[in-house]
Amino acid sequence: MKRRKLLQKYFIPSFIIIFFTCMVVISFVVPVFKSKVEKGRLIIQDIAQLKVIFEKIDTTCYIVDFDLQQNPINFLTIKKGGFVGSELGSMNVALPKKWDGPYLQDNPTIDGKEYMVVRTEKGYFITPGNGVTLPNGKIIGKDIILDKDANIGCMMFEESALSYKKTPLAAHILIRGPRASVRLPAGY
Repeated sequence: MKRRKLLQKYFIPSFIIIFFTCMVVISFVVPVFKSKVEKGRLIIQDIAQLKVIFEKIDTTCYIVDFDLQQNPINFLTIKKGGFVGSELGSMNVALPKKWDGPYLQDNPTIDGKEYMVVRTEKGYFITPGNGVTLPNGKIIGKDIILDKDANIGCMMFEESALSYKKTPLAAHILIRGPRASVRLPAGY
């Protein structure tokens, strides 16, 4: 009889408190883990989409170069005929009349920051923008410096840099560069 009262008095309330404490902890831990997974997937998806768009732009408009070493991607919503000259944001094209935008309804962002095209000694790369915290906890521009000497090609395969679950969080884009030998059609 005494055991039963002790059991009812201490064990059952203790079990209930431990159970609810575990539930509260789980309710905080699962979203944090899930948000890292979702962020990684979103970056991978956005980078892949941007790579396809830039390859299409280079095929039709011939990307000449980019003005800056780190170029925010904030010009893919410009409509066809919605600009003057050959410069869209910081991107220069040889055939501006062939611009077929908008390529997106909204410029993609992560953590409220625009993606960027980074110029290095090894070419151009699409990366998350400065200030973005990657799923591995590293921050672009603070922990991962993307300057002209950065070896982004190698970083794309390092889990401690621009990789998430063995998938790159950046993409190399091939542009044809200056077109000294390109013959432009009449009217361009």
